[in-house]
Amino acid sequence: MVSSVSGKKVLVVGGTGGIGFGIAQSLKDRGAEAILVGRHSVPGFDCRKIDLSDSAEWRKVLNLAEQTDILCASWGPFLQKPLHETSPEEWLNVVSSNLSLPGALVSAALPYMLSRGWGRILLFGGTRTDTSRGARTNAAYAAAKAGITSLVRSVALSYAAEGIQCNGICPGLVRTEYLDAEQIRSLGSKNPDGKLVEVSEIADAALMLMENSVYNGVLLPVDKGWAPGLI
Repeated sequence: MVSSVSGKKVLVVGGTGGIGFGIAQSLKDRGAEAILVGRHSVPGFDCRKIDLSDSAEWRKVLNLAEQTDILCASWGPFLQKPLHETSPEEWLNVVSSNLSLPGALVSAALPYMLSRGWGRILLFGGTRTDTSRGARTNAAYAAAKAGITSLVRSVALSYAAEGIQCNGICPGLVRTEYLDAEQIRSLGSKNPDGKLVEVSEIADAALMLMENSVYNGVLLPVDKGWAPGLI
């Protein structure tokens, strides 16, 4: 059976590595035409090298979002600091990167999706930010990701009748190429089964949310039941 994403134009922001690339690869395997935004090139993909840490570069990404059927915004830098050590500049950066940019991407993508009567949006929360919770050592990051929860549900509520679905994934501890062997062992031990979540498992969840019309406004934890209250 032909996938519902086959032939669709996809923009994966943060797509040249880690979770983003895993999703991009799965979408390409289903016949989608993917553009990847990140810091380097990946053979076999249309990649746009844009430094997302520089907000002056964001206009380039927003322009790409204006012509996409499927938007996946997986980029979002982590900040682990207690509140009394978090500077105003760090607050601005973490909220801009993890909430303002995804929100602006959604706003940029919606007119094209509305004109087509079809669209899929996938955003990323933090671990278990599908519900409101406190965070002892990463409050600024957690607050920004909590905003993603509201954004996902707002888009789903506002545009479902127009054929547009918006969902989110709240990943746990994921094994990516950015971790060394000791980090894989140490972080994996925190999960109930002693293993990290695989990128392919995140990609499988992403495809499930994108390919099925029943999922809308879902914030899906993909974390093996890890207890986020430990951080």
